[in-house]
Amino acid sequence: MNSEMEKAKPFNVLFLCTGNSARSIMAEAILSWHGQGRFNAFSAGSDPAHEVNPYALAALHNAGIPADGLHAKSWNEFTGPDAPELDFVFTLCDSMAGEICPQWPGRPMTSHWGIPDPAVATGGEVMKHLAFADTFRMLSNQIGVFCALPLGGFDRHPLQTRLDTLGGIIGKSAAA
Repeated sequence: MNSEMEKAKPFNVLFLCTGNSARSIMAEAILSWHGQGRFNAFSAGSDPAHEVNPYALAALHNAGIPADGLHAKSWNEFTGPDAPELDFVFTLCDSMAGEICPQWPGRPMTSHWGIPDPAVATGGEVMKHLAFADTFRMLSNQIGVFCALPLGGFDRHPLQTRLDTLGGIIGKSAAA
């Protein structure tokens, strides 16, 4: 732990994608697993799907990350009086970057970490599994860097700059 603030309480992190069926679900599970108790991870969408994408669940299973209880949910669950006070909100799909998000409880830092949508992958089963494995890799790398930041030790402005830089790194690697 890098500061007293980090020891005091876990950070609440919300990952957003429109459908909340693949990228944001995987990010929630990855951060829950690798965050070592420093984070409470959540995911939601503005227009949630009826079910989690089975390829996302397979990618998590293949990595040994539990997927129990993961389900698509509306971002409205995170706006009411009983919602957790959020510390960070990350949008993962480009369509979310342009949406007007609700007012979140607390004063969360926000950043866009655009990740290509693996659900649009074409081809057979192997190609679809590969697309989700690639998305899993990008999210794992990004979340690993995020977890390594001394979050309680940064002033708000420099931390926001670091978060936005991380988002830009993903965008460049995804385009390559």
